Amino acid sequence: MSSRKLQERLKLKSVETIHGEQFNDLLRYVFQVTNRDLQTFGWENREIAKSKLPVLQHANVLGWFDGDKLISQLAVYPFQVNLFGRIYEMGGLTGVGTYPEYANMGLMNKLMLHALRKMRERKQSISYLYPYSIPYYRRKGWEIISDKISFEVQDTQLPKLRTVPGNVERVTIEHPDIRTVYERFAMQTHGAMLRNELAWEEYLRWDLDDMTAAIYYDGDERPAGYLLYWVAEEIFHMKEMVYLHEEARTGLWNFINAHFSMITLVKGDIYKNEPLAFILDDGDIKETIAPYFMARIVDARLFIEQYPFNVQESDCELVLSLHDPMLEWNQGTFTLSVDKTGKGSLKEGGDQPSVAADIPTLTTMLMGYKRPTYLARIGRIQSDDESVQLLEKIIPNEHPYFSDYF
Repeated sequence: MSSRKLQERLKLKSVETIHGEQFNDLLRYVFQVTNRDLQTFGWENREIAKSKLPVLQHANVLGWFDGDKLISQLAVYPFQVNLFGRIYEMGGLTGVGTYPEYANMGLMNKLMLHALRKMRERKQSISYLYPYSIPYYRRKGWEIISDKISFEVQDTQLPKLRTVPGNVERVTIEHPDIRTVYERFAMQTHGAMLRNELAWEEYLRWDLDDMTAAIYYDGDERPAGYLLYWVAEEIFHMKEMVYLHEEARTGLWNFINAHFSMITLVKGDIYKNEPLAFILDDGDIKETIAPYFMARIVDARLFIEQYPFNVQESDCELVLSLHDPMLEWNQGTFTLSVDKTGKGSLKEGGDQPSVAADIPTLTTMLMGYKRPTYLARIGRIQSDDESVQLLEKIIPNEHPYFSDYF
């Protein structure tokens, strides 16, 4: 059968709960999850189907069908993120995959375009994803917005015990104080996601049975930090450490130190703006940095309306030439206006543009991952010096925090 005739019989529609088994099968094939892998982690098909049911119930899942067969799919999670103190609706893109016999037909591009239009309708002005291919998603309008540092700390390099007024309690990973701490943390941290029930289910879904948690309670017995971890073969594996202040961080590292006789190594992940090596007594540790999450602005005008630019002495204005590889509403000449209070607006039209950029570059700049001066220097922004300096003044200077959620 010709490719054209094959495409004519394909239908794009929502993936429902009745398609759960096909949804799981496609995920397993694309991500090369074998039966042996599932047996290693103690999962069976029916357990996977049950665990993925909330995705099909609460996420926006789209797919191409060849008759009744699901052959290409993606899912958009309904999440919220804190960007410089403002809460944004965010579409988390995941579960992306197509069977190889249907590849190179443009199916995923059409799925993404449809998903982005739906995000815009739902006022999700930004989308995140964890990329399997950075070049592929860059071509679709996403850009790197965070780095992850994987570290290894030898037992002899653990920070020395320091006296703190609180104490640590070991609890199960379902303890409600964990969510209480994270909620407070997310509300005060740029880049953090506000985890709803679906987000927590996704975050903890594939964890080992022996994972546990430790909560730091301050001197007034209030939860102020937590650690998700497991210990295996003399290695302390840190999944996540969240703390509201330095006292809680110290208390949690005291807890890790208490495992000194049991472990030889601590392994985990942190993020670029967390100076682990600097704060350790022996900072000669192994750290590996790698790009992490990517994001793309879905609706530039809505994103700018919500964005908290820096307070200025007077109103300012820039004319931007924007390019978006997929979305026509982000394409063209726009006038960016920011008043003295930091409230911005983006309106179509304007005189001669003083700044030219594409949506990936605008995204990473407004997220705080890369500064305007650097982006201009490497040619990602075409602009005069005056306009670049104005962007430096009005865009907040804070590196985003990101943690796993897919």
